[in-house]
Amino acid sequence: MKTKLLIMLATVAGLAAVITLLGCKKKEEPAAPPKTQTMEEMTKKVATTAEEMKETATKAAEEVKKTAKEAAVEIEQTMCPIMDGNKIDKNVFVEYKGKKVYFCCAQCKANFEADPEKYIAKLPQFKQ
Repeated sequence: MKTKLLIMLATVAGLAAVITLLGCKKKEEPAAPPKTQTMEEMTKKVATTAEEMKETATKAAEEVKKTAKEAAVEIEQTMCPIMDGNKIDKNVFVEYKGKKVYFCCAQCKANFEADPEKYIAKLPQFKQ
């Protein structure tokens, strides 16, 4: 009789262990439906996005200006267009088509003013 009792207890304990290990799974709560936004929230989000876009555009414009200035420095005139090989004197120049043209001396300036189109091809500020 004790043997049967022990077998029954062992069986019940074994079943309890199996049930505990497998157990009943807790049902998960269904996901809450997505919250709908109010008109005020959507307006605020659009305004924030617009502000971010404006900041991005401003930064891009600043980069373009910086790049343009760097490019202008790269094409800066250093040699006289009249006397090939002579360095310019920053004090001797004329404005031609909105750009400064520098020369090594006053005589070269006078020669340029007499026929500017003759020398344009030599000037980096007029090359496209």
